[in-house]
Amino acid sequence: MSERQADIGVLGLGVMGANLALNMAEKGFTVAVNNRTAEKGYQLRDENGAVGQNILPTDSIEEFLSSLKSPRLVLFMVPAGPIVDDEMKRIMPLLSPGDIMIDAGNADFNDTVRRSQSVAGTPFHFVGMGVSGGELGARHGPSMMVGGAQETYAALKPILEPISAKYQGEPCVAWLGPDGAGHFVKTIHNGIEYADMQMIAEIYGILRDGIGMSAGQMADIFADWNTRELSSYLIEITAVNLAEKDAGSGQPLVDVILDEAGQKGTGRWSVIESQKLGVGATTIEAAVSARSVSSRSAERALTERLYDGIEHARAEFHGERDGLAELEAALVTAKIIAYAQGFAVLTAASAEHGWNLPLGEIARIWRAGCIIRSQFLDDITKAYEGNEPPANLLHAPEFVTRVTAGEAALRRVVAKAAMAGIPVPALSAALSYFDDYRRARGTTNLTQAQRDLFGAHTFRRLDQDGVFHHQWPAV
Repeated sequence: MSERQADIGVLGLGVMGANLALNMAEKGFTVAVNNRTAEKGYQLRDENGAVGQNILPTDSIEEFLSSLKSPRLVLFMVPAGPIVDDEMKRIMPLLSPGDIMIDAGNADFNDTVRRSQSVAGTPFHFVGMGVSGGELGARHGPSMMVGGAQETYAALKPILEPISAKYQGEPCVAWLGPDGAGHFVKTIHNGIEYADMQMIAEIYGILRDGIGMSAGQMADIFADWNTRELSSYLIEITAVNLAEKDAGSGQPLVDVILDEAGQKGTGRWSVIESQKLGVGATTIEAAVSARSVSSRSAERALTERLYDGIEHARAEFHGERDGLAELEAALVTAKIIAYAQGFAVLTAASAEHGWNLPLGEIARIWRAGCIIRSQFLDDITKAYEGNEPPANLLHAPEFVTRVTAGEAALRRVVAKAAMAGIPVPALSAALSYFDDYRRARGTTNLTQAQRDLFGAHTFRRLDQDGVFHHQWPAV
């Protein structure tokens, strides 16, 4: 065993764990590593030149822990779920007072709350940390969302800030609140990511099926959009995706990829938690549902054959400047609405769990490193500055102006797509939410009347205080 003492240990050397370890090593930290297959640690050291010299491979969990400086910082980068519990049980008997366990995987925040509570009566500390940015982010600078005791963050900050992404010199990492706060914020980040990706895919569908554009033509459009208000990582990589050619066939690579989108659970979790909190996150829900529908390719093919006699109106989309500007404005507007829903869920969760989430800080640390990084987040950061942040981003003056300017474009795009039979579930959900949310007098008075008739669920009145039940005529 080496006599060098490591600054931090990484347990689990999958793609994310290995790249985080290299990121830390490149920043000058000595990193102990351990994996179920010990050879991975040696490969990581030996295949990465000078950076690898800051990697300390270990053959056992005892050697791994004994190689760490005190207090020992142990970062788990293992699959979410029972494996985290198993690893905690394995190492806790070997820890010393003050040691810190950090779960940096995509954990369900409910598990993080439970784990935090289980450690509360011990001399150890537990941190749940969301990490966004994928493989490249982990290697070169991710956005990190930290939850746990605030005083514990002080021990992590000297390592996390240097390895984080930077936006105009500011590190994209922050302590966001106790126990599960960090992992909850990461979950909603991923929900917004689902919505953003789905809406981009729907615009792609309009360009392909409504206008008849080639992938190469669309690549140029997305590259152009990336120079303005839509400037973001997802728009940037969409242009790259569409421009890439398949080496074997010479066709655009995107044209030979099966249209089935995978998902690992965080999108569903964001929908489940929004429902628990009573917050409408309909655009995220539509995006999650669209991925589920995409997985049923055989059923979709059968359904297409069964309904092939249905005729739709000719698509009214146009590929000239004005037509593309309409699509651009629609996507901008729907994106604002999707983010508004995501931040509304964060606002509700903050109150429900007593986290006091710093919403402006969350937007700030998402500006670089993470998958949803965009120019747009600057405006969200500013919207939450001051003593009276908006209850919903759609109330912020800057966004009122922008949505007012763009809602007609979104409305026209959704209407044209519906008439042409082009599915736009997330764009439609965004528009419906906007129309519902801006309506002071809705239609659920009838719903409440129905509930009172069949279940005596009571109702409130516009003209009197209190709760009422009516004796409806027998049916």
